[in-house]
Amino acid sequence: MNNLKTVVVISRDMVLTSIVDRLLKDSYMVADFSNIQSSLDYIYASIPDLMIIDIAMDDAFAITILNEMKSDPIFGRLPVLAIFEDQFVIPKWDHLLVDDYVRRSRLEADILLRVDLCIHRAERMVEVNPLTRLPGNIAIIKQIQRRLDNNEVFALAYADLDYFKPYNDRYGFSRGDEALKMLGRLILNTVKERQAQGSFVGHIGGDDFVFMMDVEHIEETAGKIIDNFNKIIPAFYDPEDRARGFIESVDREGNKKTFPFIDISIGAAHNRFRKFSHYGEIAEVASEMKKYAKGAGGGCFKMDKRGTTNL
Repeated sequence: MNNLKTVVVISRDMVLTSIVDRLLKDSYMVADFSNIQSSLDYIYASIPDLMIIDIAMDDAFAITILNEMKSDPIFGRLPVLAIFEDQFVIPKWDHLLVDDYVRRSRLEADILLRVDLCIHRAERMVEVNPLTRLPGNIAIIKQIQRRLDNNEVFALAYADLDYFKPYNDRYGFSRGDEALKMLGRLILNTVKERQAQGSFVGHIGGDDFVFMMDVEHIEETAGKIIDNFNKIIPAFYDPEDRARGFIESVDREGNKKTFPFIDISIGAAHNRFRKFSHYGEIAEVASEMKKYAKGAGGGCFKMDKRGTTNL
């Protein structure tokens, strides 16, 4: 398995790109793009460990997109290393949201050191799940509490997998990790496709994920996640198990049993009609709804509707 960290390089200058690729290729996986817009699908699908961007003084469009990305609660955690022309006048740093920079004249001498420093600094300062690169528990708690403190109306959804332990026991943790990475990408892409601004996706750990959106988007998004997951997950099974439609594994007592394919249960709560002041209160309700979804047979979505007859 390739454990190299991934660096996205964005530049229209093929000479610059070739220099950076040559200097980083032994230590990192490098993905090259000619502009920031063309890189977004790749970044959203699999969050890299670092972005290197060649920024010109007059490239207001790239700076705007970069600043929007860095202001996002998920992608703001992606460290950005800028490459500037020697004559580039550095603006106020709140107008250009990068984490570090290197001048072109120092590119050959400094780029590898600056990349290493950016990534190590980000790993020390940012709490993310190491498997999916999504925000972890501390970031999730802060995000929920900030929204409550600001009196924002939002929905919080909890998602986890059913029959994931038998899958791990049957195929091993490495294959289980691949399924979790797929789920993280699926949730992130589906949420961002429906609500690009103001949404949030986090990975609590194991097979537990959360996402936050406007209330009116949550049910449709959860349904799409469940539908797409059900279409994708059979590909994670061996052909003979896929043909049977189940696997043989052991339960928690060690008894040999048959188990259906993994499915996903999602529960959600919102504060449109109920007042929550502490993150634990709304999180408890969302978790309760997730358990309700699992108890209903799994593979479904349940929303807390107490306090109203409809949404």
